[in-house]
Amino acid sequence: MKTAIIGHGKMGRLIEEILKERGHEVAVVIDEDNRSEFASTRFAECDVAIEFTAPGVAVENILSCFAAGVPVVSGTTGWNDSLPELRDMCAAGKGTLLWSSNYSIGMNIFMAVNRYLAEIMANFPQYHASMQEVHHIHKLDHPSGTAITLAEELIARTPTLQCWAEPAPDAAPAEGVLPIAAIREGEVPGIHSIHWESEADSITITHSAKSRRGFALGAVLAAEWLADKKGFHTMAEMLSDYTKTSGLFV
Repeated sequence: MKTAIIGHGKMGRLIEEILKERGHEVAVVIDEDNRSEFASTRFAECDVAIEFTAPGVAVENILSCFAAGVPVVSGTTGWNDSLPELRDMCAAGKGTLLWSSNYSIGMNIFMAVNRYLAEIMANFPQYHASMQEVHHIHKLDHPSGTAITLAEELIARTPTLQCWAEPAPDAAPAEGVLPIAAIREGEVPGIHSIHWESEADSITITHSAKSRRGFALGAVLAAEWLADKKGFHTMAEMLSDYTKTSGLFV
């Protein structure tokens, strides 16, 4: 598989390492100082691109992939407002995109558990949900894209919740609001916890990433899966196909 890497920070370099380990060719690496490569022949000849950059440039990067006819796997978060427009472009045959707020296989299993647990807890209104996410100090967006995905999927299955919000210090959460505490400290790769609290007891599920490697490997697996496809796709589709299951990750 001939690949392009867009963004050559810590994630980009790790993705490059894993691509080579798995026998793929890295034909072009695009970063801040060589964006003209989007118009190059060697970029247009790539089977797939993997994009991990920053919220302010992600949409432009993806549109450049669309223009060159290169399918793109994007792991950049913080630009969700533009996602419907890109999905519409994919539906119209103007691009191919797989976007996820988190490519870790373990996190996507955790997301499936979150959805299943939320469906159970909808029957027990005495429990109140809250979330906490912890990331390294370099992460720009908060709450994390992963936390927002978890929250939206939980809210969709919880009749008593209408939205999420970051709580003000020492303020009680408003009725119908899922509070998300976003903490930035050290070099933490990512910890996400979902709490269900009642007067009688509490239930907590947590996913803790040990390193960035799980995210990078998941992105490479997604790229391998996406290379021969068209349109807009998700990790749920990829994992359902990968595990030969239906409905488990959707």
